[in-house]
Amino acid sequence: MKKTEDRQGYLFSKGYSNYMFMLLFLLYLFDYADRMVVNSMFSFIKADLHISDTQCGWLVSVIYLTIGLLTFPVSFLIDRWSRTKTIGIMAIIWSIATALCALTGNYVQLFMARILIGFGEAGYAPGGSALISGLYPLEKRSKMIGLWNASIPLGSAVGVAIGGIIAQSLGWKHAFGLVAFPGLIIAILFLFVKDYKTVDLSFVDKSNNKIKMKRKDIIKEFITKPSVFFTYFGMAAVVFVTTAMIVWLPKFFETENGLAPKTAGTLAGAVMMLAVIGAPLGGFLIDKWRKTQPLARMLFPALSTFVSAIILFIVFFILKGTGQIILLFVFGVLVMTFIAGAAAVTQDVIHPGLRATSYAIAVVVQNILGSFTAPIVLGKISDLSNIKTSMSILPFALLIGALLFYLGSKYYLSDMNKVAKVRLEIAE
Repeated sequence: MKKTEDRQGYLFSKGYSNYMFMLLFLLYLFDYADRMVVNSMFSFIKADLHISDTQCGWLVSVIYLTIGLLTFPVSFLIDRWSRTKTIGIMAIIWSIATALCALTGNYVQLFMARILIGFGEAGYAPGGSALISGLYPLEKRSKMIGLWNASIPLGSAVGVAIGGIIAQSLGWKHAFGLVAFPGLIIAILFLFVKDYKTVDLSFVDKSNNKIKMKRKDIIKEFITKPSVFFTYFGMAAVVFVTTAMIVWLPKFFETENGLAPKTAGTLAGAVMMLAVIGAPLGGFLIDKWRKTQPLARMLFPALSTFVSAIILFIVFFILKGTGQIILLFVFGVLVMTFIAGAAAVTQDVIHPGLRATSYAIAVVVQNILGSFTAPIVLGKISDLSNIKTSMSILPFALLIGALLFYLGSKYYLSDMNKVAKVRLEIAE
């Protein structure tokens, strides 16, 4: 007899699901540590390689560009083949690529190694989202995705903090080598975990006949769901801001507050690391509110993003010194509370056999419009004027994100009613 989801909505045992979740959490942590370790080392890399702020920004943006270009085909492979094997292979690639950064001798070599990191990371977020959506019941989806996404700011903060400390003590190349190997170990372990059976792409028509989905049906699955499209672009607006903060907040502290690179990197890492509290807190609050408000997974991101915009406006236009830093800590907690609800929506309203593909579209949109664009745009504005001017555009990006989430909430329930009901099975 085929094993399917049990009465509580768990496909595997609760203990095994939590074990897989912990490995996914650690991989995401090292994913972002590898990706963001470069941020607090810009001053050292600039001095060594004689490059500009714009070129520094490209060392981050090229990863997001690579992810944006490759995530869709990789994620379709994930949906049609194996989530666990693909995730493990990708993590091995990005870990090795990070180690290669330590062996580079010029900007071109470093740039190419960063491209390889993006190649490895291309399908991880979609694959992980699809796997978590299958591991846990619907009513716990926001909470678990929120907990998983807490690894993003934690990994980013670890990377930024470690980068500044090691670069100042041992040199910037050593930082790349030291953050690469933990992820490699976890990646190898992940190759041996279980997976759920690939979901057949079919739906039941009005006559209760099972019909295999054609290409036009797959396309229709997305274009007829306005809530998910508003969510994709709302996520991009917030990710534009969070990426900009992770990349350029260390320099902002150096320039505007007169802090040393080591201190600036540590403080910036601490601000963004507070999202470790915000991401799971958002998931908990969203799932709790959803019991009385079915639109919670879209309304909560709209509210939290709007408040984050107000806070950031006060930070960059009104306050200075200690008050500014304290409010940035509040922002650090609040800004990532959106992710649990938004990421859950990308899974809620789409056929279970296309969940990784759905999140891949989210990744493409948020990487091209958000993560890829932010470091370059702010770097260019900084080169033309100053870092404070470049950072001052961020509150307005958040306002756009809040509006998009709110508009998406108008369609969420009707889109949920269109989703095919499929029970998952454990792969043999």
